[in-house]
Amino acid sequence: MRKIETTLTTLLREIGAFYEAKKWHFLSVNGIDLGEGKIELQWIFSQYGVKDEVVIYYALSDYETPVPSIVTLIPSAFMGEREIVDMFGLKVEGAERGLYLDEDSLAHPLRGES
Repeated sequence: MRKIETTLTTLLREIGAFYEAKKWHFLSVNGIDLGEGKIELQWIFSQYGVKDEVVIYYALSDYETPVPSIVTLIPSAFMGEREIVDMFGLKVEGAERGLYLDEDSLAHPLRGES
C-alpha cells in the first residue's frame, strides 16, 4: 500500500496524472474524522490483477472547505462523494445530500462533534 499526500487544490491534477482506467480500479472516497473540526479525506485505488497493490491519495482539511469532485475523471465516484456529503456534512462540488439519509435523519452522523 502506498499513501500519497495531496491537497484539495492539487487533487484533480494529481489523480488525473495517476489514473489509468484500464490499470486502476477506483474503490472509494473515505473520510476519517480527526477531531477539532479536521478531517482526512482518502481516494482509494487498487491495481487490476495485482494482489495488495493499493494507492491512497489523502488530503487533510476542515469541514468548511469545499472538496473538489473527481467525477470528471471517474464518473462512478459520484456515489462516494454523495456518501461523504451525507455522512460528514462536507460540501463536495456538484454532490447533493440525500443519497443515504432522509431529511429527518441525524445530520452528518460520522462527524466527531455530532
